[in-house]
Amino acid sequence: MITAAALALLASACALGAWRFTSARWTYRAPKTAIILWQAVGVAWGLATTGAMLAYGVEPYHQGLLHGLFAFAEGQTPAEPWDLPHAFAMAAGLTALAALVVVLIAAGVQVLRARHRHRMVLALIARDDPFMPGVRVLDHPGAAAYCVPGLRSQVVISAGAMELLSEDELTAVLAHEAAHVAERHDLVLLPFGALGRALPWSKTVREAQAQVELLIEMAADDRARRYCSPRRLATALLRFGTAGALPAPHGMLGVGAQSVMARVDRLVKPAPELSARTRYALLTLAAGLLVSAAALWVIPL
Repeated sequence: MITAAALALLASACALGAWRFTSARWTYRAPKTAIILWQAVGVAWGLATTGAMLAYGVEPYHQGLLHGLFAFAEGQTPAEPWDLPHAFAMAAGLTALAALVVVLIAAGVQVLRARHRHRMVLALIARDDPFMPGVRVLDHPGAAAYCVPGLRSQVVISAGAMELLSEDELTAVLAHEAAHVAERHDLVLLPFGALGRALPWSKTVREAQAQVELLIEMAADDRARRYCSPRRLATALLRFGTAGALPAPHGMLGVGAQSVMARVDRLVKPAPELSARTRYALLTLAAGLLVSAAALWVIPL
């Protein structure tokens, strides 16, 4: 009972934290740290929510959550007889856990298939440019720039975007896309996108997904700033925004149309970064959430 109560409390804390987190603006000053914290909140929330139901469900075994699940799987007889509340909690917990796993796997498979199909299309219609090694060019009049993540990642840009941007702006956009590839932002987005499709009615989940999408764009902007002027990247974003840039295909990561003005303001008038002490405190909080959720699954209470 203690484990179930502790996990329920942790799940409630994660839900409240996610709700408050969606409106936070300090995240713009440290997008990478905020992304890590979002991931920790999401994982801890899922473990705590399903774990609370399962911990109550296996309580008759008196062995804790994980050992109780093993005992249930092995068909052992519980120390106390089953009753309806414990049986219902077990069924609900297993259903929720299975749903989360299935939704995540299904989303991953769907994205992998979309990327495979898109790579096949690019092999037929895209061309290489000797002045931009490693970049595939689409002969399309619309403005588009995106990357195809994965083991064989590719950066793609349209002829329309090349005409729209100056040389410095083009360098900035390509650096932004290379940042998405290098930091594997597709893996960051995958669980949030899967959860959004599983719970489309949840405002908190929708806002969390939008927040993470914006944060990875800001993180890519920060990495791109190492190789180009922030103002050039800002003007490139504005050009894409006013030209009606084409959205990235499903499963890909584009230059991003999310909150263009917020990103431009951040590039042109950067706010002071969070102090190292604050970042370490936030990372410690993220680690604490994960350790707490995992420990409550393992340690019998």
